[in-house]
Amino acid sequence: MLVAFSVGAVTACTTTKDGTASPSSTGSTSASSSPGDPEVPKVSVPLDASKYAADPCGLVPADVLTPLRLPVPGEIRSAGNDPRTKGGPSCVWKIRGEGTGVSMTVLTNNRDRGAGGLAGLYAGYKQQTLIRFLEPAPDVDGYPAIYFDLTDMRSVGSCGLGVGIADDLAVDVYAQGYQGQDDSCGTAAKIAAAMIKTLKGA
Repeated sequence: MLVAFSVGAVTACTTTKDGTASPSSTGSTSASSSPGDPEVPKVSVPLDASKYAADPCGLVPADVLTPLRLPVPGEIRSAGNDPRTKGGPSCVWKIRGEGTGVSMTVLTNNRDRGAGGLAGLYAGYKQQTLIRFLEPAPDVDGYPAIYFDLTDMRSVGSCGLGVGIADDLAVDVYAQGYQGQDDSCGTAAKIAAAMIKTLKGA
């Protein structure tokens, strides 16, 4: 089962829909996790994702999705107020009949609430709401990244990867239903790298 979750300073919800992964992480920055927090890695060359606000699926081309057996096109979910879409617009790719899939959320709503970027995810972790696991991940094509989730589920094939594309904007890639850490986090990293490549060329 692919679980969607929303992390907030005041409220936090966990929902599922048709077994599809769609994590949308929200939260409020605090004094201990502000954009100036030395713990939070900085983004030296910010990327503009506004072109893809209405079509986040366009961030990952078919030649990346097909070898991963992910469907083309993915399912677009616009930003909204329910827990699945609260963080921002997302794209979901699910392998039919296998309980395996990937979601990618551009966390623009978090940014608009003043809880954007990796700083917002660090803040959610410090608040220990629904982010109770967080650790640095290898950079994705030069952009800082973290692993995060309710708990560390990488060994059982679920991997949440947050990538900072600006100091106030992050993209959340969540792979679930895979075979262990290398498979799940490797898939998430491939989707994130494709997203960065697309934004660099935008």
